[in-house]
Amino acid sequence: MSNAAPVVNESSYLTLHYRLATADGTDLITTFAGTPATLLLGQGQLAPFLEQRLLGLPEGAHDTFRLSAAEAFGARNPELVQSVSKATLAENSVPDADYKVGELIEFNAPKGGRFAGVLLELRESSALFDFNHPLAGQDLLFEVKLISVL
Repeated sequence: MSNAAPVVNESSYLTLHYRLATADGTDLITTFAGTPATLLLGQGQLAPFLEQRLLGLPEGAHDTFRLSAAEAFGARNPELVQSVSKATLAENSVPDADYKVGELIEFNAPKGGRFAGVLLELRESSALFDFNHPLAGQDLLFEVKLISVL
């Protein structure tokens, strides 16, 4: 029997601290100040590109990964900046909502499901939205400290 630490695989159950930050170190989400997270890999609790970084790490590992925008939420796509008519907006979102520029607004998608965009500009008969992920185009830091691997 080897006494090697357990290593993360595709179906590991983990207890860990993690931090996702912008490239300049500004925290977006962190568990380091509080209770560690517990999660089962492959269940969509972490983005797949973050899960990939955990695979093969031994219990007790404490690492920080630098992710390029392409490795994270992708590059910004100018085609995802689109105008939506106020009629369509009213039909597919909260009625009579008082939307503010900069807000992330959820819509019903035409074939079911939901999608979200950041309101860039309100116009007379339409609104301009950015449907890129809010972190698209940004390099990120992913820090992880593995407490236990089952």
